[in-house]
Amino acid sequence: MSRVAVISGGAGGLGQAFAAHLLKEDWRVVLIDLPAALAVLPTGDERIEQVACDLTDEAAVAAVCADISVRYPALDLVIHNAGVTQIDLFDETTLASQRLVMEINYFGSVRVAAGLLQAVRRGRGTHIAVSSVAGFAPLNRRTAYAASKHAMNGFFQSLATEEAEYGVGVVVAAPSFVATNPGRFETGIAGIGRPGAATDGFDEISPAQAAKTILDGWRRGKRFVPVGRVAWMAWMINRLSPGLYIRLMRRKIRNS
Repeated sequence: MSRVAVISGGAGGLGQAFAAHLLKEDWRVVLIDLPAALAVLPTGDERIEQVACDLTDEAAVAAVCADISVRYPALDLVIHNAGVTQIDLFDETTLASQRLVMEINYFGSVRVAAGLLQAVRRGRGTHIAVSSVAGFAPLNRRTAYAASKHAMNGFFQSLATEEAEYGVGVVVAAPSFVATNPGRFETGIAGIGRPGAATDGFDEISPAQAAKTILDGWRRGKRFVPVGRVAWMAWMINRLSPGLYIRLMRRKIRNS
C-alpha cells in the first residue's frame, strides 16, 4: 500500500515541489489549499487528491481533517506548508493584518496538526513544519511574518517532545528565500501577499531544491533543517553574534 502524505498549501510552488518528489516514490498525496488555488492545477493523476479548505475557518479544517482521517486512518507524513508573507514597516501595518498573518501561518498549522494528530500517531508518521529563517532570527519589514514563524517553531519543537512517545517525528525546516512566485508579489491587506515573490530577496533557491533539502533532512533523522546557503549562514551567525547578523541582514535587504 502506498504511503500517504498530506500537504497544506499544496497548490503553491513549494507544495507542488513536495508533491513531485513524493510522487516519484509512488506516494499518495492529499493537497489542501484554497479552492481558487486548486482550480488551476492539472488533474488526472489518481495518486493526487485535492481538498479545498480555508485554514482560517476552524470548523472547515476540523471537518476536512476528520474526513481525511477516516479515509486514511494512519498517515505517514503531514507537511505544514501553507502560509503568506507580509512585507511592510510595522507602523504601516494594522493590528487586523498582523492577526490575519498569525491566523494563516500559525493557527492554520495548529488546526491541521490537531485535526490529523491521531492519524499521524496511528501511522507513526511525521509532521514537517515549513518555517523560515524568520522563525529563529529577525527579518526586516516582516514583524508579523517573523512572529508567526517564531510561533510555529515554538509549537512544533514543543510538540516533538509530546509526540515522541507515540513514535511520531517532528521536523522544523527553515528556508531562506525560495523563489516560488518570482516577480509576482501581489499585496493585499497591509503588505500581505503570497510567499516567494519578495523583491528584496537574495540568493534565492528553487522550490525543487528546497523540497529536496527538507525531505532529505527528514530522511536523515534531522529535527531542524536550515534550507539553503543563506539559511545555514544566518543560523550560525545569529547564534554566534546576533548583532552582526542584524547588520548584515539590513545591508543585504537594503541593497537588494
